[in-house]
Amino acid sequence: MGKLFQFGERMEEYAVPVLNEREARAGAGILFVAALIAFLQAFQLGSFTPMRMVVLAFFLDFAIRVLVNPRFAPSLVLGRLLVGNQEPEYVGAPQKRFAWALGLGIATVVMFLVFGLNSAGPVVLAACLVCIVLMFFETAFGICIGCKMYNMFFKERAQLCPGGVCSIQRKEPITRVRPAHVLVLAGFIAVLAVSAPIVAGLEQPERLAAVAALSE
Repeated sequence: MGKLFQFGERMEEYAVPVLNEREARAGAGILFVAALIAFLQAFQLGSFTPMRMVVLAFFLDFAIRVLVNPRFAPSLVLGRLLVGNQEPEYVGAPQKRFAWALGLGIATVVMFLVFGLNSAGPVVLAACLVCIVLMFFETAFGICIGCKMYNMFFKERAQLCPGGVCSIQRKEPITRVRPAHVLVLAGFIAVLAVSAPIVAGLEQPERLAAVAALSE
């Protein structure tokens, strides 16, 4: 537990090194919020300073995760502080390392484009958007897309996947989607689709004078 350069914790009851999935999801959520705000600032307002800072933070965080020890990665330290009172959910470290190595690769390319070439074109925005989508899937659904790719490149299958998806044999009744559920979902989408033009046609509320003054 005290080694500086290691990836995952060795525990007697597990055949592979493990990480705390709750901590990983919390860290992904923190980076997701920061990356989304920076992306919107760059895409809508043309302000690239927040994006550059997030790219730098992302690169350093993932470099520490992959090359040193995830225990010291800043986003995971914050995640540990936030979910430290929750029971750990242990997942296999090998597939996480592969997924995070992919993230580090993307961050390295973006670092070169942003700081080396001072570029802020569609390639940079597309790479940032890919990272945002990957982090959203992990923090919202517990789906690590990079972890799923692990089995495509390694003979040894991933073990201890989040939610037990590596070993699950059948779905529990509570996880099944019934036709009635789909019908309600379709009705919900239909109501929103019909309502959208009506809501768009409503008179926009007046902004507070202070807000209007700030935007001028």
